[in-house]
Amino acid sequence: MCDTCGCSQPADDVTIRRPGEDHDHDHGHGDHHHHHHDHPHHDHPHGHHHHHHHDVPGAAGPREIAVAEAVLAGNDRQALLNRGWFAGRGVLALNLVSSPGAGKTTLLERTIADLKGELPLAVIEGDQRTMRDAERIEAAGAPAVQVNTGKGCHLDADMVWRACGKLQPATGSVLMIENVGNLVCPALFDLGEAAKVVIISVTEGDDKPLKYPHMFAAAQLCLVNKLDLLPHVRFDVEACEAAARSVNPRLEILRVSATTGEGLERWYDWVRARRAAAAGA
Repeated sequence: MCDTCGCSQPADDVTIRRPGEDHDHDHGHGDHHHHHHDHPHHDHPHGHHHHHHHDVPGAAGPREIAVAEAVLAGNDRQALLNRGWFAGRGVLALNLVSSPGAGKTTLLERTIADLKGELPLAVIEGDQRTMRDAERIEAAGAPAVQVNTGKGCHLDADMVWRACGKLQPATGSVLMIENVGNLVCPALFDLGEAAKVVIISVTEGDDKPLKYPHMFAAAQLCLVNKLDLLPHVRFDVEACEAAARSVNPRLEILRVSATTGEGLERWYDWVRARRAAAAGA
């Protein structure tokens, strides 16, 4: 797990801030005093960050496996806290995952523009560097927090917890968590979300679900995005959907274009139904 992808970054490599905040306003784990009074305090599980030893190149020895298991166990404990906090507020948290460039941020911008008068929306943006996506989201009309992971290739449950302390999503709101562009490690890390939404664009290979089966197996919904480009690329939508269902027979699949709006009403209906269930619970 994560042997060579760079997510062994120290905690102080991670920054969490709102657009416009000073870069050093919230750095590493020293941010707990910034939490709103109704954001539950907790002891952070130890061992969240990966410390790999490379005695034999490419080999995962017993210590590496033990560390990896401890990392995931600690993450899962935090994810349970997150899930309970979301449930207590009736917040629908969705974990949006994809390869880089599949159109996650554009989809969020369009979703916010179309639904901001109907649903309270908030966004956690995950990228290794820059505030660009959080600034785009706030310009579209929703509050956002940017998590910069440094060398990290995914968000984890602790980062989401800390981001929620800063964002304070409203009761009954929809929290969209845009994960770092990567179809490998985000599949392993539960953030406390109600569902993973995997986005694939027609500019990618239609065999992506077979190449990255763990992500598609973990997802509840797949959005096939950039349908407007279909005439210009070699992409077999039916073959892609068949591949996805071979990995996950229960996977819901919707075809959309975040640019033209094609198919987005079905995506919005999916969000509305999930949000009603979360608020009712």
